Amino acid sequence: MGRHNPLLPTSSSSNSNSAESFNSDHERLVERSPQDVGSSTVNFLCRVFRFLRRFKPGGRLDGGWRSEEEEKVYSWLYTIAKSNKDLVFEYVQSTERGLSFLEAEKRLKENGPNAPLEYTFPSWWHLLWNAFFHMFNIILIVLSVIAYMTSDNYNGIIMVVLVLISVSLRFYYEYSSSKAAMKLSEFVGCPIKVQRCAGRVVQTELVVQSDQKDIVPGDIVVFEPGDLFPGDVRLLSSKHLVVSQASLTGESGTTDKMADLQENDSTPLLDLRNICFMGTNVVSGSGTGLVVSTGSKTYMSTSFSRIGKQKPPNDFEKGVRHISYVLIVVMLIVVTIIMLTEYLTSLNPIESFLFGISVACALTPQMLPLIVHTCLAKGATAMAKDRCVVKSFNAIRDMGSMDILCIDKTGTLTMNQAIMVDHLDSWGTRKELVLQFAFLNSYFKTDQKYPLDDAILAHVYTNGFRFQPSKWTKIDEIPFDFIRRKVSVVIETKALTTERNKKFSDRFVVMKGAIEEVMKVCSFTESPDNGRIIPFSSEDYQRILKLAEEISNDGLRLIGVAIKKLTMQPNKERKEEESVESHMVFLGVITFYDPPKDSAKQALWRLAEKGVKAKVLTGDSLSLTIKVCKEVGIRTTNMITGPELELMDQEAFHETVLRATVLARLTPSQKLRVVQSLQMAQNHIVGFLGDGINDSLALDAANVGISVDSGASVAKELSDIILLEKDLNVLVAGVERGRGTFGNTMKYIKLSVTANVGSTLSLLVATLFLRFEPLTPKQLLIQNFLYSIGQIAIPWDKMEEDYMKTPRRWLKMDLLVFILWNGPLCTLCDAAALLFIWFYYGADTVVDEDFFRTCWFVEGLLMQTLVIHHIRTEKVPFIQVMASWPVILSTVVISSIGILLCFTPIGKHMGFVPLPLSYFGFLVVLFLTYFIVGRIIKSLYIHIYKRWL
Repeated sequence: MGRHNPLLPTSSSSNSNSAESFNSDHERLVERSPQDVGSSTVNFLCRVFRFLRRFKPGGRLDGGWRSEEEEKVYSWLYTIAKSNKDLVFEYVQSTERGLSFLEAEKRLKENGPNAPLEYTFPSWWHLLWNAFFHMFNIILIVLSVIAYMTSDNYNGIIMVVLVLISVSLRFYYEYSSSKAAMKLSEFVGCPIKVQRCAGRVVQTELVVQSDQKDIVPGDIVVFEPGDLFPGDVRLLSSKHLVVSQASLTGESGTTDKMADLQENDSTPLLDLRNICFMGTNVVSGSGTGLVVSTGSKTYMSTSFSRIGKQKPPNDFEKGVRHISYVLIVVMLIVVTIIMLTEYLTSLNPIESFLFGISVACALTPQMLPLIVHTCLAKGATAMAKDRCVVKSFNAIRDMGSMDILCIDKTGTLTMNQAIMVDHLDSWGTRKELVLQFAFLNSYFKTDQKYPLDDAILAHVYTNGFRFQPSKWTKIDEIPFDFIRRKVSVVIETKALTTERNKKFSDRFVVMKGAIEEVMKVCSFTESPDNGRIIPFSSEDYQRILKLAEEISNDGLRLIGVAIKKLTMQPNKERKEEESVESHMVFLGVITFYDPPKDSAKQALWRLAEKGVKAKVLTGDSLSLTIKVCKEVGIRTTNMITGPELELMDQEAFHETVLRATVLARLTPSQKLRVVQSLQMAQNHIVGFLGDGINDSLALDAANVGISVDSGASVAKELSDIILLEKDLNVLVAGVERGRGTFGNTMKYIKLSVTANVGSTLSLLVATLFLRFEPLTPKQLLIQNFLYSIGQIAIPWDKMEEDYMKTPRRWLKMDLLVFILWNGPLCTLCDAAALLFIWFYYGADTVVDEDFFRTCWFVEGLLMQTLVIHHIRTEKVPFIQVMASWPVILSTVVISSIGILLCFTPIGKHMGFVPLPLSYFGFLVVLFLTYFIVGRIIKSLYIHIYKRWL
């Protein structure tokens, strides 16, 4: 408890004024440093700069530095940690007796509930509106209305259904993911013991239970093992306080906290020993603390408040949106010219308008939403067979573009279990006696079995040691706890007979635990020469510490083993004052290792072959991480730790993150910044594999968030893909599925846009050249409908092995350049057909309009149907490579329907006439020429741009 400051009020009535100045004092302390005091000009310019910075688009997403909110929290907590208790009470306007009930209630109204996040859940209609209001959806809706106006109800229904599919899927996934941040409330839902003061004349200190959401800054909280901290707390008193910060750091270890010290700026924030953070919990010990921050102003809240706000823009979606804008511009220009030309020819405004709308429908890739979602759904089904649950369809496509995979060490590269490696004496020599007594300790302890005990027992049993525990009897046990960090058992052998036939029992105290704690109670050790017991000197102490450091640097864990022999006669109890755990003989150490998975090295090699670089982001120690990385084949020449990253400026941060392959001792915020740096500053597509609360920030920000079925609920909610097996080989299969999905999607986009633009330009040329419509609106819509139906088979196409070897992503201007190279070829083929029909058949009179339209209809449909075989591969179609059977079948069926339609009564009703055999001979020559010229264009394009799809 801090000493009472006479300047502070003590009554509940006077306390009521303190909350009014709390927020202003808080802002003053966290925003202004001592050197800034009095510099009004600098402060004014800073405020102007911060105001103007609000208008900068994109926000600060590069991960190279902390946000403004985080800077405030960091500054505030360091100010609190460096100050003495009296000053801290003044900062938060509280007293050593705590707040009055009236004052706490007033502050609660002013600050709001102590929720871990200020997260506003979006309404369903808001999400639905965002899902609907997309340029491509608007185009389809407008065209569907126009289709109804032209009595083409069937085509109008198709476009409406496509819009409904796209909007429904997007709405569903956004609605589901928006709830993930609310899962953080799981960590702060227990009752809190709070010290409050009551009484008007004589104030009495009361300890009451309060709900976490009712805690306010200035409250004094009382905590003991198992309690969660309801906010950021400055310790007032502590007794053997040990805290777990796993929810923030990801490390399974614990941290000692102390109230009676003042920190400095050189200490990393999470290593401050007099500050406890919201969301962490007490492992052992007890104490009291002053709440200095609650709600959105805590360290956890400012870090985790980024959930749902940091996902980078999707290149694919931006590309589709840009293409939609381009199509609108082309549509407006071409359709306007066609409508004016048609009107000047026919002088019929209604007919001109209907024909122009039909051209607009032909220009629009109507099947885009259906093809895209079918590709993704097919990929999700395939990944489900690989034991992957896909929550976000877009993540499948991003898996194909991913070029960096950030992974945690524990459970991903390693088996997440301890295996005993060796048993060494204090000189580093293997000695069986050390293993024997470690085994007896693990065998007889009953309080709680830990993984290290199981590892020792398994090592003894599997390696044929015969220590005969049946010859020993357990007498007593001193259990393990997080303060002592050691466990002792008292055992004795069965009765032994001496030379004088007197029975004695040999009793031993066998201890094992943390190496430092074991050495504290040791007074003797064994000589390396003859095994005699010798005094435990300071040189021995330093030698063992150096041995322990070398073992730790090799990535191994270790525990110390010590014994003490008690020889007593039967029925004669030892004196009560005799200390069991004292004057022990240090025997040696037992070393353990969390081995890498057998499949990890192979999986990382396969990922590297496919152009995916692995980076290890972990909260564990650097030495342990290095050993694991070396064994699985990850280079360790470039390494960095979280505290070192914290000292870097933005430029150095970005360069280091890009170069480093091993990043250890990272906090959740640092993991987030690493992911964002790779995304925004280095332009990489980043995947993140994590399963803990501490991974949730990075999971949410990564292009592909990956968790496992056994992960924390928050991690699973925020992930895009959930692995039912924590095996990197599953990810390799996912990368292959993603690239296949991306490739098939790009096939359709490049195919449909190129063919549609080419055919639309052909219609423009034909309209300008002819004195009549090259196709009637009904014929044009039927042609477009048949062509669109044939494209449904594209998601079932196969991708070549060469395409799967490197990451694939949407490149700016790639589609536009592709259209400029390949679109004119389609137009030239259509123009060649027009000239052939015009001059060969003499179709230059009004009487031959139906014949011309039939020829143009068949040529255009076959061209758009066959062009997929040219665009789908870098190789020569039908010779070097064949498409999948669904695509071939689709091509044959649609082409046959288009040809046979001309010879049916339905075709006659639509204005078609039978075609001569000579025309089909011309089409064979035309399409052979198309594929030959197309091959030349394809080779030049690949030579220049080094890619095709």
